Amino acid sequence: MTKNYRQGQILKLIRTKRITTQDELARELRVEGIEATQVTLSRDIRELGLAKTADGYREILADSAGAELATVITEFLLDVRLAQNLVVLKTSAGNANSLAVALDSEEWPEVAGTVAGDDTIFLACWDEQRAKAVQERLLEFVNQ
Repeated sequence: MTKNYRQGQILKLIRTKRITTQDELARELRVEGIEATQVTLSRDIRELGLAKTADGYREILADSAGAELATVITEFLLDVRLAQNLVVLKTSAGNANSLAVALDSEEWPEVAGTVAGDDTIFLACWDEQRAKAVQERLLEFVNQ
C-alpha cells in the first residue's frame, strides 16, 4: 500500500461521504482494506490540505486560500487574545484545527508556527510587535 494510494482513497472518501472525525476516516479506510494509524491520518490530512468543517473534512484549494481563510474565520473564530508573542485564538468546539490549517496555508511571515487543540490555537510570533500585527489582521477579517 503506497502513501499516494492511501491519500487518493482519503480524497475519494471525503468527496463522497460526510466524515467528521479521524476515527470515522480510519473505519472507512479499513472497509477499503487500508489500515492507518491516527498519526498517519493526521499527516495525510495535513499534507492533503484538508480542513475540518461543520460538514466534515473538505479540501482547501491552494489558489483560494485567502477566501478560505476568510470563510473559516467568519464561521469559527470566537476570540483573539494576545499573550506576549503569542496570539491565542478561541474557536467553536472542534474547529481549531480547521482554522489552523487555513492560517498555516497563508504562510504569514510574522508567524513562527501554530499549535491547535480542540477549540484553541496558539500562533507563535517572532516578537510582541508582530503578534499585535497578526491580531489586528485577524480582527480585520472579523470586522468585514
